[in-house]
Amino acid sequence: MRTYRLDKPGRIDGIMPHEAAEPEPGPTGIVVRVRAVSLNRRDALILHQRYPLPLTPGVIPVSDGAGEVVAVGEKVTRFAVGDRVVGGYWPRWHDGRLRPDLADQLGCTLDGMLTEYALLDQEWAVAVPDHLTWEEAATLPCAALTAWNSLVGGEPLRPGQTVLTLGTGAVSLFALQFARAMGCRVVSTTSSAAKAARLGELGAHHVIDYTETPQWWRAVREVTGGQGADLVVETNGPATIEQSIRSAAFYAQVVLLTVSDTIGDRGSGIEIPADAYQSSLATIRRIFVGNRTDHEAMNRAVSAHHLRPVIDRVFDFAEAREAYACYIGEDTFGKVIIRIA
Repeated sequence: MRTYRLDKPGRIDGIMPHEAAEPEPGPTGIVVRVRAVSLNRRDALILHQRYPLPLTPGVIPVSDGAGEVVAVGEKVTRFAVGDRVVGGYWPRWHDGRLRPDLADQLGCTLDGMLTEYALLDQEWAVAVPDHLTWEEAATLPCAALTAWNSLVGGEPLRPGQTVLTLGTGAVSLFALQFARAMGCRVVSTTSSAAKAARLGELGAHHVIDYTETPQWWRAVREVTGGQGADLVVETNGPATIEQSIRSAAFYAQVVLLTVSDTIGDRGSGIEIPADAYQSSLATIRRIFVGNRTDHEAMNRAVSAHHLRPVIDRVFDFAEAREAYACYIGEDTFGKVIIRIA
Protein backbone atom coordinates (compact mmCIF):
# COMPACT_ATOMS: atom_id res chain seq x y z
CA MET A 1 0.00 0.00 0.00
CA ARG A 2 0.96 3.65 -0.37
CA THR A 3 1.46 5.67 2.76
CA TYR A 4 3.18 8.79 4.06
CA ARG A 5 5.42 9.17 7.08
CA LEU A 6 6.70 12.29 8.81
CA ASP A 7 10.40 11.47 8.46
CA LYS A 8 11.78 15.01 8.82
CA PRO A 9 9.70 17.25 11.10
CA GLY A 10 9.96 20.97 10.51
CA ARG A 11 9.53 20.97 6.74
CA ILE A 12 6.76 20.02 4.35
CA ASP A 13 9.10 17.94 2.19
CA GLY A 14 9.80 15.90 5.32
CA ILE A 15 6.42 14.25 4.73
CA MET A 16 7.74 11.32 2.74
CA PRO A 17 5.89 8.75 0.60
CA HIS A 18 6.49 5.08 1.43
CA GLU A 19 5.39 1.62 0.34
CA ALA A 20 4.30 -0.84 3.01
CA ALA A 21 2.44 -4.11 3.40
CA GLU A 22 -1.29 -3.84 4.04
CA PRO A 23 -2.00 -4.23 7.77
CA GLU A 24 -3.77 -7.23 9.24
CA PRO A 25 -6.12 -6.87 12.19
CA GLY A 26 -5.45 -8.38 15.58
CA PRO A 27 -8.31 -9.81 17.66
CA THR A 28 -9.96 -6.41 18.31
CA GLY A 29 -8.55 -4.58 15.31
CA ILE A 30 -10.17 -3.24 12.18
CA VAL A 31 -8.53 -2.35 8.87
CA VAL A 32 -9.92 0.77 7.24
CA ARG A 33 -9.50 1.56 3.57
CA VAL A 34 -9.05 5.30 3.91
CA ARG A 35 -10.94 7.33 1.33
CA ALA A 36 -10.20 10.90 2.41
CA VAL A 37 -8.40 12.86 5.12
CA SER A 38 -8.69 16.48 6.21
CA LEU A 39 -6.03 18.79 7.59
CA ASN A 40 -6.22 20.71 10.85
CA ARG A 41 -4.16 23.28 12.67
CA ARG A 42 -2.74 20.53 14.84
CA ASP A 43 -1.23 18.84 11.77
CA ALA A 44 0.66 22.04 10.98
CA LEU A 45 1.74 22.41 14.62
CA ILE A 46 3.01 18.81 14.65
CA LEU A 47 4.89 19.42 11.40
CA HIS A 48 6.56 22.49 12.93
CA GLN A 49 7.28 20.65 16.22
CA ARG A 50 5.08 22.99 18.25
CA TYR A 51 2.51 20.49 19.47
CA PRO A 52 2.20 19.65 23.20
CA LEU A 53 2.28 15.86 22.71
CA PRO A 54 5.50 14.00 21.87
CA LEU A 55 5.90 13.02 18.23
CA THR A 56 6.63 9.37 17.41
CA PRO A 57 9.50 9.31 14.90
CA GLY A 58 8.36 8.39 11.40
CA VAL A 59 4.68 8.50 12.33
CA ILE A 60 1.97 8.33 9.66
CA PRO A 61 0.53 11.87 9.93
CA VAL A 62 -3.01 13.32 10.09
CA SER A 63 -5.68 12.53 12.67
CA ASP A 64 -8.83 12.99 10.59
CA GLY A 65 -9.68 10.38 7.99
CA ALA A 66 -12.74 8.51 6.77
CA GLY A 67 -13.02 5.15 5.08
CA GLU A 68 -14.67 1.76 4.95
CA VAL A 69 -13.89 -1.24 7.12
CA VAL A 70 -12.37 -3.99 4.95
CA ALA A 71 -11.22 -6.49 7.61
CA VAL A 72 -12.00 -7.19 11.27
CA GLY A 73 -10.48 -9.30 14.03
CA GLU A 74 -12.28 -12.29 15.48
CA LYS A 75 -13.30 -10.42 18.65
CA VAL A 76 -14.62 -7.27 16.96
CA THR A 77 -18.23 -6.48 17.85
CA ARG A 78 -18.58 -2.74 17.17
CA PHE A 79 -18.08 -2.81 13.39
CA ALA A 80 -18.43 -5.09 10.38
CA VAL A 81 -16.86 -5.15 6.94
CA GLY A 82 -18.41 -2.39 4.84
CA ASP A 83 -19.10 0.02 7.71
CA ARG A 84 -18.15 3.67 7.16
CA VAL A 85 -15.98 5.07 9.96
CA VAL A 86 -13.56 7.77 11.04
CA GLY A 87 -10.78 7.42 13.56
CA GLY A 88 -11.28 9.15 16.89
CA TYR A 89 -9.20 12.25 17.59
CA TRP A 90 -8.36 10.91 21.06
CA PRO A 91 -8.76 7.19 20.28
CA ARG A 92 -8.44 5.99 23.90
CA TRP A 93 -10.68 8.70 25.39
CA HIS A 94 -14.18 7.27 25.25
CA ASP A 95 -16.11 9.18 27.93
CA GLY A 96 -15.73 11.38 30.98
CA ARG A 97 -12.73 13.65 31.44
CA LEU A 98 -9.43 13.44 29.63
CA ARG A 99 -6.65 11.87 31.72
CA PRO A 100 -2.90 11.70 31.07
CA ASP A 101 -3.04 7.94 30.44
CA LEU A 102 -5.51 8.56 27.58
CA ALA A 103 -3.37 11.18 25.85
CA ASP A 104 -2.65 9.41 22.57
CA GLN A 105 -3.53 10.86 19.19
CA LEU A 106 -3.58 9.51 15.67
CA GLY A 107 -0.94 11.19 13.53
CA CYS A 108 1.20 12.12 16.53
CA THR A 109 1.84 9.44 19.15
CA LEU A 110 0.02 6.80 17.04
CA ASP A 111 0.05 6.19 13.29
CA GLY A 112 -2.57 8.36 11.60
CA MET A 113 -4.75 8.32 8.52
CA LEU A 114 -2.60 9.61 5.63
CA THR A 115 -2.36 6.12 4.20
CA GLU A 116 -4.33 3.82 1.94
CA TYR A 117 -5.09 1.37 4.77
CA ALA A 118 -5.18 2.24 8.47
CA LEU A 119 -5.12 -0.24 11.35
CA LEU A 120 -7.31 0.83 14.28
CA ASP A 121 -8.65 -0.85 17.37
CA GLN A 122 -12.43 -1.17 17.19
CA GLU A 123 -12.70 1.18 20.19
CA TRP A 124 -10.84 3.92 18.32
CA ALA A 125 -13.38 4.36 15.52
CA VAL A 126 -16.72 6.15 15.17
CA ALA A 127 -19.43 5.50 12.57
CA VAL A 128 -20.18 8.42 10.27
CA PRO A 129 -23.55 9.89 9.19
CA ASP A 130 -24.94 8.17 6.11
CA HIS A 131 -25.60 11.34 4.10
CA LEU A 132 -22.00 12.56 4.09
CA THR A 133 -19.48 11.98 1.33
CA TRP A 134 -16.07 10.57 2.23
CA GLU A 135 -14.59 14.05 1.99
CA GLU A 136 -17.24 15.52 4.26
CA ALA A 137 -17.00 12.67 6.77
CA ALA A 138 -13.24 13.20 7.05
CA THR A 139 -13.80 16.68 8.48
CA LEU A 140 -15.58 15.55 11.65
CA PRO A 141 -13.06 14.25 14.25
CA CYS A 142 -11.22 17.49 15.07
CA ALA A 143 -12.72 20.75 13.78
CA ALA A 144 -16.36 19.71 13.92
CA LEU A 145 -16.08 18.13 17.37
CA THR A 146 -14.19 21.17 18.68
CA ALA A 147 -16.99 23.43 17.47
CA TRP A 148 -19.65 21.11 18.90
CA ASN A 149 -18.10 21.02 22.36
CA SER A 150 -17.53 24.76 22.25
CA LEU A 151 -21.29 25.12 22.11
CA VAL A 152 -22.56 22.21 24.24
CA GLY A 153 -19.70 21.56 26.66
CA GLY A 154 -20.53 24.28 29.18
CA GLU A 155 -23.68 26.02 30.33
CA PRO A 156 -26.41 24.99 27.86
CA LEU A 157 -27.21 27.43 25.08
CA ARG A 158 -30.84 28.41 24.64
CA PRO A 159 -32.61 29.21 21.37
CA GLY A 160 -32.41 32.91 20.65
CA GLN A 161 -29.09 33.44 22.40
CA THR A 162 -26.19 34.92 20.45
CA VAL A 163 -23.00 33.12 19.43
CA LEU A 164 -19.99 35.04 18.11
CA THR A 165 -17.59 33.31 15.71
CA LEU A 166 -14.30 34.72 14.48
CA GLY A 167 -13.13 34.41 10.88
CA THR A 168 -13.78 31.61 8.41
CA GLY A 169 -11.64 28.76 9.69
CA ALA A 170 -13.19 25.32 9.87
CA VAL A 171 -14.03 25.48 13.59
CA SER A 172 -15.78 28.82 13.15
CA LEU A 173 -17.80 27.56 10.19
CA PHE A 174 -18.88 24.43 12.07
CA ALA A 175 -19.78 26.55 15.10
CA LEU A 176 -21.94 28.75 12.88
CA GLN A 177 -23.75 25.72 11.46
CA PHE A 178 -24.29 24.06 14.85
CA ALA A 179 -25.42 27.29 16.49
CA ARG A 180 -28.01 27.89 13.78
CA ALA A 181 -29.24 24.31 14.18
CA MET A 182 -29.71 25.03 17.89
CA GLY A 183 -31.83 28.08 17.13
CA CYS A 184 -29.21 30.63 18.13
CA ARG A 185 -28.40 33.94 16.50
CA VAL A 186 -24.89 34.14 15.06
CA VAL A 187 -22.60 37.12 14.66
CA SER A 188 -19.47 36.44 12.61
CA THR A 189 -16.38 38.44 11.78
CA THR A 190 -14.47 38.28 8.52
CA SER A 191 -12.14 40.28 6.30
CA SER A 192 -13.95 40.63 2.96
CA ALA A 193 -17.33 41.19 1.35
CA ALA A 194 -17.05 37.90 -0.51
CA LYS A 195 -16.56 35.93 2.70
CA ALA A 196 -19.31 37.93 4.38
CA ALA A 197 -21.71 36.85 1.64
CA ARG A 198 -20.79 33.20 2.13
CA LEU A 199 -21.20 33.48 5.90
CA GLY A 200 -24.65 34.93 5.28
CA GLU A 201 -25.49 31.98 3.06
CA LEU A 202 -24.54 29.65 5.92
CA GLY A 203 -26.94 31.48 8.22
CA ALA A 204 -25.01 34.22 10.01
CA HIS A 205 -27.42 36.96 11.09
CA HIS A 206 -24.77 39.69 11.22
CA VAL A 207 -21.31 39.77 9.65
CA ILE A 208 -18.72 42.35 10.70
CA ASP A 209 -15.75 43.16 8.47
CA TYR A 210 -12.90 43.60 10.90
CA THR A 211 -10.73 45.34 8.29
CA GLU A 212 -13.33 48.09 7.97
CA THR A 213 -14.20 48.03 11.68
CA PRO A 214 -10.96 47.40 13.65
CA GLN A 215 -12.80 47.83 16.97
CA TRP A 216 -15.27 45.15 15.98
CA TRP A 217 -16.29 44.45 19.55
CA ARG A 218 -18.25 47.70 19.50
CA ALA A 219 -20.17 46.49 16.45
CA VAL A 220 -20.92 43.17 18.21
CA ARG A 221 -22.40 45.01 21.15
CA GLU A 222 -24.36 47.30 18.81
CA VAL A 223 -26.01 44.48 16.84
CA THR A 224 -26.87 42.69 20.10
CA GLY A 225 -28.60 45.74 21.54
CA GLY A 226 -25.75 46.48 23.91
CA GLN A 227 -25.89 43.05 25.58
CA GLY A 228 -22.98 41.32 23.88
CA ALA A 229 -22.67 37.72 22.76
CA ASP A 230 -23.76 34.92 25.09
CA LEU A 231 -21.00 32.63 23.82
CA VAL A 232 -17.79 33.51 21.99
CA VAL A 233 -15.87 30.82 20.09
CA GLU A 234 -12.39 32.33 20.43
CA THR A 235 -10.26 30.68 17.75
CA ASN A 236 -7.43 33.21 17.42
CA GLY A 237 -5.96 33.65 20.89
CA PRO A 238 -3.66 36.59 21.62
CA ALA A 239 -4.68 38.62 18.58
CA THR A 240 -8.37 38.80 19.48
CA ILE A 241 -8.91 37.75 23.10
CA GLU A 242 -9.30 41.32 24.38
CA GLN A 243 -11.99 42.16 21.83
CA SER A 244 -13.69 38.82 22.46
CA ILE A 245 -13.94 39.65 26.16
CA ARG A 246 -15.29 43.11 25.36
CA SER A 247 -17.82 41.52 22.97
CA ALA A 248 -19.12 39.11 25.60
CA ALA A 249 -22.31 39.51 27.58
CA PHE A 250 -22.05 39.96 31.35
CA TYR A 251 -22.41 36.23 32.14
CA ALA A 252 -21.13 34.95 28.81
CA GLN A 253 -18.96 31.95 28.02
CA VAL A 254 -15.73 32.56 26.11
CA VAL A 255 -14.37 29.29 24.73
CA LEU A 256 -10.62 29.73 24.31
CA LEU A 257 -9.23 27.29 21.76
CA THR A 258 -5.69 28.54 21.16
CA VAL A 259 -3.18 30.40 23.31
CA SER A 260 -0.47 31.08 20.70
CA ASP A 261 -0.21 33.39 17.72
CA THR A 262 1.08 31.65 14.62
CA ILE A 263 1.88 28.15 13.41
CA GLY A 264 5.51 28.73 12.54
CA ASP A 265 6.61 31.05 15.34
CA ARG A 266 6.41 30.84 19.10
CA GLY A 267 4.28 33.96 19.30
CA SER A 268 3.00 35.73 22.38
CA GLY A 269 0.85 34.46 25.19
CA ILE A 270 -2.64 35.39 26.27
CA GLU A 271 -2.99 38.78 27.95
CA ILE A 272 -6.27 40.37 28.99
CA PRO A 273 -6.20 44.02 30.15
CA ALA A 274 -7.81 44.54 33.52
CA ASP A 275 -10.30 47.09 32.23
CA ALA A 276 -11.57 44.59 29.66
CA TYR A 277 -12.30 41.87 32.19
CA GLN A 278 -12.93 43.54 35.53
CA SER A 279 -16.48 44.63 34.66
CA SER A 280 -17.43 41.17 33.36
CA LEU A 281 -18.48 37.90 34.95
CA ALA A 282 -17.83 35.96 31.76
CA THR A 283 -16.39 32.46 32.10
CA ILE A 284 -13.33 31.53 30.06
CA ARG A 285 -13.49 27.85 29.20
CA ARG A 286 -10.82 25.67 27.58
CA ILE A 287 -11.53 22.51 25.61
CA PHE A 288 -9.37 20.04 23.69
CA VAL A 289 -11.71 18.64 21.03
CA GLY A 290 -13.71 15.89 22.81
CA ASN A 291 -14.23 12.19 23.49
CA ARG A 292 -15.95 9.39 21.59
CA THR A 293 -19.27 9.88 23.37
CA ASP A 294 -19.20 13.56 22.42
CA HIS A 295 -18.41 12.59 18.83
CA GLU A 296 -21.33 10.19 18.64
CA ALA A 297 -23.70 12.83 20.05
CA MET A 298 -22.45 15.34 17.48
CA ASN A 299 -22.98 12.85 14.66
CA ARG A 300 -26.59 12.42 15.72
CA ALA A 301 -27.05 16.18 15.43
CA VAL A 302 -25.30 16.23 12.04
CA SER A 303 -27.65 13.51 10.83
CA ALA A 304 -30.79 15.04 12.32
CA HIS A 305 -30.16 18.44 10.73
CA HIS A 306 -28.59 17.02 7.57
CA LEU A 307 -25.61 19.33 8.02
CA ARG A 308 -22.89 19.38 5.36
CA PRO A 309 -19.33 20.49 6.18
CA VAL A 310 -17.80 23.30 4.14
CA ILE A 311 -14.90 22.17 1.95
CA ASP A 312 -12.50 24.59 0.29
CA ARG A 313 -10.19 22.39 -1.80
CA VAL A 314 -9.59 18.71 -2.50
CA PHE A 315 -6.14 17.36 -3.40
CA ASP A 316 -5.14 13.94 -4.69
CA PHE A 317 -3.14 11.55 -2.53
CA ALA A 318 0.03 12.25 -4.54
CA GLU A 319 -0.42 15.95 -3.71
CA ALA A 320 -0.26 15.61 0.08
CA ARG A 321 2.58 18.11 0.40
CA GLU A 322 0.72 20.60 -1.80
CA ALA A 323 -2.31 20.17 0.46
CA TYR A 324 -0.21 21.00 3.52
CA ALA A 325 1.23 24.05 1.74
CA CYS A 326 -2.25 25.22 0.81
CA TYR A 327 -3.56 24.75 4.34
CA ILE A 328 -0.63 26.56 5.96
CA GLY A 329 -0.07 29.31 3.42
CA GLU A 330 -3.38 30.17 1.79
CA ASP A 331 -6.52 31.91 2.97
CA THR A 332 -9.03 29.10 2.75
CA PHE A 333 -12.78 29.03 3.43
CA GLY A 334 -13.50 25.62 4.91
CA LYS A 335 -11.58 22.36 4.99
CA VAL A 336 -8.58 21.24 2.94
CA ILE A 337 -9.02 17.60 1.94
CA ILE A 338 -6.71 14.91 0.57
CA ARG A 339 -8.64 12.29 -1.42
CA ILE A 340 -6.96 8.89 -1.20
CA ALA A 341 -9.12 6.51 -3.23
